[in-house]
Amino acid sequence: MESEGAPQEIPFLNTLIPLSSGAAVTWAHHAILAGKEKRAVYALVATVSLALVFTGFQGMEYYQAPFTISDSIYGSTFFLATGFHGFHVIIGTIFSIICGIRQYLGHLTKEHHVGFEAAAWYWHFVDVVRLFLFVSIYWWGGI
Repeated sequence: MESEGAPQEIPFLNTLIPLSSGAAVTWAHHAILAGKEKRAVYALVATVSLALVFTGFQGMEYYQAPFTISDSIYGSTFFLATGFHGFHVIIGTIFSIICGIRQYLGHLTKEHHVGFEAAAWYWHFVDVVRLFLFVSIYWWGGI
């Protein structure tokens, strides 16, 4: 029987979700470059939707955690690292929502989309950090 919170469960799923949203933001970028405005909007909606699902699962994990921030160095490290990452996910989600609105309003073109590119780079950074957290906190840390 696997232990509660094993890396094969919600933490693994919650690592696949931001990676999938990274694919969606890349889809949006390619759609912008191809001049396919509606597809870019759909891809940004997918990106934001996945980000919201990730945030919900992270909140659920915090609520169900069998430890607190004050229990041990693991609890302190867990909540600090995942909370800091979660904060960046929320900032990236807001960034992506703004890009989605701008795309819907026709502000982004294949020639002018530097704000979107900044959002996409930021989002990919958040993805890479999640991979690091999964390996160091969940897998190597052993919950």
